[in-house]
Amino acid sequence: MTPAKPRLTIIDTDPGIDDAIGILLALISPTFTIAGITTVAGNIGIESTTRNAGRLLAFSDRGDIPVFQGAAAPISRAGPEPLNLHGEDGIGGVALPDPTRLPESQPAVEWLADFLLDQPAGSVDVLALGPLTNLARLALERPEAAGRIGRIIAMGGAIHEHGNVGPRSEFNLWADPEAAAVVVASGMPLILIPLDVTRRVRATREFVETLSASEKPMAVMVASLIESYFEAQTNRESRPLHDPCVMLYALAPELFRIEELRLIVDTGNGEMAGALTIDPKGSPVQVALGVDGPGALDRLAETLSAVG
Repeated sequence: MTPAKPRLTIIDTDPGIDDAIGILLALISPTFTIAGITTVAGNIGIESTTRNAGRLLAFSDRGDIPVFQGAAAPISRAGPEPLNLHGEDGIGGVALPDPTRLPESQPAVEWLADFLLDQPAGSVDVLALGPLTNLARLALERPEAAGRIGRIIAMGGAIHEHGNVGPRSEFNLWADPEAAAVVVASGMPLILIPLDVTRRVRATREFVETLSASEKPMAVMVASLIESYFEAQTNRESRPLHDPCVMLYALAPELFRIEELRLIVDTGNGEMAGALTIDPKGSPVQVALGVDGPGALDRLAETLSAVG
């Protein structure tokens, strides 16, 4: 069987420990050709998320991939406070080299538009790991370019699960509800990976030990990142590996159960900000509602350990 041609891909991200794991997975997988990384404020401020993207590329010896700094704040409200669980540097204090290449001077949304208009329509995927501010601005400011995206696979939201920043709100959508509402209603092909799925993908300490024992540099680095993602030394399972589920869906969609739901995003200012509601008047979105958690971890380990 002829291997599938690598898919031209942009990663929009706010690294972030789990973002870092997803980015490293994408960098090592032959399934993706990473055209660029665009950054957004979210887990931590924009300067740190942009620097962390460069650090991950430096570790991976991928200085050929450009980084474009994106939105420093939501579309129309104050930005969230940095999440303590990612540490002061946003990446759990795990040792990474300094960036070998400065971020590009062109703003992220401008580059996204130019790049999409330069490629065949439908040929570029976006893997979205943070608040959807950059993609919303693209849809609002450059709709002719946004309409050329092949698909957006985004980590965000909660359907039947309790939220992680409110009763029904998940962090990425809560951080910029207006942006989430724009993207959901935009007509851009959207596959949403919510808490309903990501909470079923958690690493055990045995899994971390197996990655470390492989002695493959990428696997060992991911093991270190996951190790920093345990809530306490006594925990046997890590926090959910939210963002790597985006890459895992792109790699192995058969591990996920997808349903089309019509969704509305709450753009109020209360505790329901960013919450998703299923409504006949909502916009159609492909939503992952089930996952083979052990199978996802197996695919993560196999991919990370396949290359020296």
